[in-house]
Amino acid sequence: MNKPVPPSEIDYGPLYAPQKKVYPQKVSGTFRNIKWALMALCLGIYYFLPFVRWDRGPGAPDQAVLVDLVNGRFYFFFIELWPQEVYIFTGLLILAALTLFLMNAVGGRMWCGYLCPQTVWTDLFFAVERLIEGDRRERMKKDAAKGITLERVVELTLKHSIWLLIAWWTGGAWVLYFNDAPTLVKELVTFQAPMLAYIWIAILTATTYVLAGWMREQVCLYMCPWPRIQAALTDEWALNVTYRHDRGEQRMSLKKSAEARAAGKPAGDCVDCYQCVNVCPVGIDIRNGLQMDCIQCGLCIDACDGVMQKIGRPTRLIAYDTDINIARRQAGKTNITKLVRPRTIAYLVMIALVGGAILYALATRSMLDISVLHDRNPISVRLADGSIRNAYTVRLLNKRDDRAVALDVEGLTHATVHVVGQDTAASGQPQIIVGRDRTTELRVLVTAPASAARSTPLTMRVTDVASGETAAALDNFVMP
Repeated sequence: MNKPVPPSEIDYGPLYAPQKKVYPQKVSGTFRNIKWALMALCLGIYYFLPFVRWDRGPGAPDQAVLVDLVNGRFYFFFIELWPQEVYIFTGLLILAALTLFLMNAVGGRMWCGYLCPQTVWTDLFFAVERLIEGDRRERMKKDAAKGITLERVVELTLKHSIWLLIAWWTGGAWVLYFNDAPTLVKELVTFQAPMLAYIWIAILTATTYVLAGWMREQVCLYMCPWPRIQAALTDEWALNVTYRHDRGEQRMSLKKSAEARAAGKPAGDCVDCYQCVNVCPVGIDIRNGLQMDCIQCGLCIDACDGVMQKIGRPTRLIAYDTDINIARRQAGKTNITKLVRPRTIAYLVMIALVGGAILYALATRSMLDISVLHDRNPISVRLADGSIRNAYTVRLLNKRDDRAVALDVEGLTHATVHVVGQDTAASGQPQIIVGRDRTTELRVLVTAPASAARSTPLTMRVTDVASGETAAALDNFVMP
């Protein structure tokens, strides 16, 4: 009998497959043009949006999109969000997730193939590499060559310099969203910017350079969780980049295919040219079926269409399709595409509900707010005349221009209100000036006569003297 091997001595092999360098070949066609257009749009928005101006009036920042961490504001064109409105960001995250689910239900990993930042920047780095070192065959030959030449050193130096320049501007563009962009650019150039800005630029430069220039498809395969998540969310009707094996098999060369057809024997349209593999940015063979590595970018469709056109055969041997349609064609039936089905309808309904809730919250949110904190020590004080005083810390929040507000207390009979150091008489109510986009903290003393023999809830209300807009907060008046 063989002696059992202890678990500590078992050789389980490597935890992951070693990286095989991918040399994507240049390709042109419908999906490549879509990717170029989306790349230009996404990068254009990312790099230049911080420089777009938006007039919000005197004293307010004029950058269209700005995350003002110092003052706790987020500006997006005409929308201004405060930390208290974090629920808006929560809603946006839910909306983004639902949109991603909908995209997956319609067209598989459309996000990964066209809009994911890793895909966009990796595609850009590929374009730079191809421009400097040549197409697939030239790059493979240069990497396989023994020894190093001056020309090769120049090419590598130029390529990595441009990669670092792109990565640097990527990091630089990110920090511009957190400060006034023209001002920060000037400070960065003159080395007067905060050290934190340089640190973040360095971090984002390094991550962009490493992830897009070196790791490439390894990020999608090992680091990103979405390929595994989307596999659980997809269904049989989702359109994925599919090799139509019902039409492509049996594979054989163009010459053998012609001979087989002439002899009345079956022959597939696939001529085994491997162009679909050569152009793939992750280096897979789509003819082996749907794989987790595939980012559904459609470049293999363009490559295969080009070959089919050259040999005079119908295009879309590789296409966005389903296994259901392959089975139907094999059975002599027509294709069915179900973009509208319970899953997509459910996602659309949820997107509409969440989007509507966000719009409603934005449309009905108050531009004036009040919060009240009751003093705990002492919780109440009996004055010399027998009356009872409670003290509160009141914080007023004004999201508009400077305004005068009146403070009143409801629910407590014959009570008087005193704002320490700031109150003035206005119809018997203290009046306070609150600055634009400001929070104002007040010390408020509420005094009730001794006849108020029990503790009672009260409402503190502020009213805009000019517009009549109000905000209220609940608390309690406590007897000794």
